[in-house]
Amino acid sequence: MDIKCIALDLDRTTLNAQGRLSDGNRKALEYAIRRGVHIVIASGRPLGSLPQDVLAIKGIEYAITSNGAAVYHLPTKRRIAHHPLSRASVEKILQLTACLPYAYETFVDGKAYAGADFLADPVAFGAPESSIPYLTRTRTPVDDAESFIWEHANELDSIDLILDDAARNAELRAWLQSRLKDCYITSSVPHLLEISHRDCGKHAGLRVVTKALGLTPAQTAAFGDADNDVDMLTFAGCGVAVANASPACLAAADKVTASFDADGVAKAIYELLPDSRSSVS
Repeated sequence: MDIKCIALDLDRTTLNAQGRLSDGNRKALEYAIRRGVHIVIASGRPLGSLPQDVLAIKGIEYAITSNGAAVYHLPTKRRIAHHPLSRASVEKILQLTACLPYAYETFVDGKAYAGADFLADPVAFGAPESSIPYLTRTRTPVDDAESFIWEHANELDSIDLILDDAARNAELRAWLQSRLKDCYITSSVPHLLEISHRDCGKHAGLRVVTKALGLTPAQTAAFGDADNDVDMLTFAGCGVAVANASPACLAAADKVTASFDADGVAKAIYELLPDSRSSVS
């Protein structure tokens, strides 16, 4: 297998439980780059929420953000692909969810915004307590999230719906998808539904990047843990799921590596790139 590009989901895949890049995973990424492999960030996060731990690694060229809604060439900070929600889709999303007990967050031009009520008590809406520092650091509070969405309806990368009911979210995901034909709906964690333009998805962003690099899917490996990684793992020549991945992600994978808190990404990279173990200092 001639891997020339590796696309990496971040949370619960490449990052540890503290949202940091472990020393083991960092060394593996740096080694891959030295071998001439292109490392691509592939995240549901917007650009402004990407961790410095990863951005600080020299040689990372591309970032697929907001589940493929925006793809960036990092050295030049140039957005090379963008699929914002249509105003008609935004209107329909708000109409369909108006009576549902969701909190909203939304991404605009690489920045994340959320209702002040949600940020005051994220746990009440289903977010894990461990996510509070990340949310506080990366979300800009707005007094009325729905009004903010209306005001920016022509420039939204995505709208996220937050609800502390995983079973209901799965049911509502199918219900919304049947009514929002112009949208791509996915989920990175059970309490979240992520809605973007129908041409989005990490796989779509990876298609843009591989084309820019002159590579084929067969020359690509992709790593993930969640439902929003399934299409990307299927697109890549080698799809790798960490052991803690969702059932759908595990089913889509060609290979399963160790969990996110056991440097699963590093272990798989060393297997994909022969003789790397003896070369890493």
